[in-house]
Amino acid sequence: MSEANQVLGEQKRTNVRWMIVVLLFFVTAINYGDRATLAIAGKPLSDAVGIDAAGMGWIFSAFSWAYVLGQLPGGWLLDKFGSKRVYFYSIFFWSLFTLMQAGIGLFTGVWALITLFSLRFLVGLAESPSFPGNSRIAAAWFPANERATAVSIFNSAQYFATVIFAPIMGWLTVELGWQSVFIFMGVLGILISIVWLKVIYDPKEHPRANAAEVAYIEAGGALVNMDQKKDDGKKEGPKFGYVKQLLTNRMLVGVYLGQYCINCLTFFFITWFPIYLATERGLDLKSVGFAAAVPAICGFAGGILGGIISDRLMKKTNSLSIARKTPIVLGMLFSMTMVFCNYVDSIGMVILFMSMAFFGKGIGALGWAVMADTAPKEISGLAGGLFNMCGNLSGIVSPIAIGYIVNATGKFEWALVFVAVHALVAAFSFLFIVGPIKRMELKSID
Repeated sequence: MSEANQVLGEQKRTNVRWMIVVLLFFVTAINYGDRATLAIAGKPLSDAVGIDAAGMGWIFSAFSWAYVLGQLPGGWLLDKFGSKRVYFYSIFFWSLFTLMQAGIGLFTGVWALITLFSLRFLVGLAESPSFPGNSRIAAAWFPANERATAVSIFNSAQYFATVIFAPIMGWLTVELGWQSVFIFMGVLGILISIVWLKVIYDPKEHPRANAAEVAYIEAGGALVNMDQKKDDGKKEGPKFGYVKQLLTNRMLVGVYLGQYCINCLTFFFITWFPIYLATERGLDLKSVGFAAAVPAICGFAGGILGGIISDRLMKKTNSLSIARKTPIVLGMLFSMTMVFCNYVDSIGMVILFMSMAFFGKGIGALGWAVMADTAPKEISGLAGGLFNMCGNLSGIVSPIAIGYIVNATGKFEWALVFVAVHALVAAFSFLFIVGPIKRMELKSID
């Protein structure tokens, strides 16, 4: 009997890994809540300080400019200093910069635009290690046959953020003013950063995880030694020369392209979707918050279901390719139902089609599970950072493109087509470009 099996046979294992993923869920919900503050407070804020739709498109993109630029340095910092420390500073500072946006009313016109762009840029820079950090923690704490469920839990927090925070932020905007949205989200994030320090540890160092749990997750392929120091007490930083190997790997290139397209849907929903409901469909701010929550609930359900389906397929087929690709491809194709909104007038039908699209997007949002499965163990943070950088280029392009489409046409019809085409390309990429899904092995470099 192996040492791992012996430990498992003598001791009932703990389930600390699920407590870890619950915290990742709440941190990620706050992460997306901070990103979405402008989607709710944007209209009264822009009216108050004098920023037009094209200007708001640039401000929406400010987060992603920094987020993209920060991915490789953020991934490097995670690999160099570990997930716990780097992620704590990430949470604290993105929350602080969110809080500071409450003072944007001190400026008007071009100075308001510059100041708000700068603060959103800083939020994006501070958040850049977050999802590579999530992926590293999932790879360290979860065996392969539980990893998609774990990833789908924290990834579905983006929908939970809309379900919970959109109504709260809508109410705050109407009752207390748009400034209260930034104060609420900023203070909440600073408080959760303190909780982070008390809960997050590496698997072998966690005071509540016993040897049986560590042996179980390690036997299932978890990278439990990811943040361990060498015998000399030092932890070697990753080499950026490995980036070339990542970018010339067909499997990862296909995954990166797919994530770029999936994120087009994500950024539409967290930036322009509430404005679409307010301007194109004539809903008031309170109604927008609650109406946006309905598709988000469907996205949340789809996100959890996608992970469960993927892990069940993994157990039945023992094939990562089948287990991960099936939900992604089918989910992306189903999300294209959003274009039907162009052919209906009823707000109920609009919410129905958007809910279907949200549900499909949720099922297909398994890119981070694929990254946890494929990233080279030596540079999982750097690989995740590159993945997130490529994916979030869409956060720069999409809000700006949609802003100009709406400005040029006066409607959202072609904007919805623009988003749906990205879903189709995502399905194509995972189906025909990615190939077999497996962990990439690095070639040594000097």
